[in-house]
Amino acid sequence: MEIVFAVVIAVLFGAGLFLMMRRSLVKLVLGIAILSQGANLLIFLGAGLTRENPPFIGADDSALHAGAADALPQALILTAIVIAFGVLAFTLVLVRQAYITLNSDDLDDLKHTDS
Repeated sequence: MEIVFAVVIAVLFGAGLFLMMRRSLVKLVLGIAILSQGANLLIFLGAGLTRENPPFIGADDSALHAGAADALPQALILTAIVIAFGVLAFTLVLVRQAYITLNSDDLDDLKHTDS
């Protein structure tokens, strides 16, 4: 199963980097979104895949059982998803304003706005 995740992560990173190298602002934003999802999967895979023991502490237990899944990477991924959504929303607003101002989504047209 780890091999499948590794291939998916590689495809996401490759597609994200490919889109970020394009000249369009929309493709740049899509590349950033895809790259962030690849990073989330990388953190998930680095924590280890386990199905046997969920990270729950029972009422009569004082600690996690041995071999239980680590809850910290799951919390980090949830936080990263929320932060990525906020950054994506902010970036979309910036791209919209740039398109309204320049009537183009080409990154080279942004160089002419410096004064």
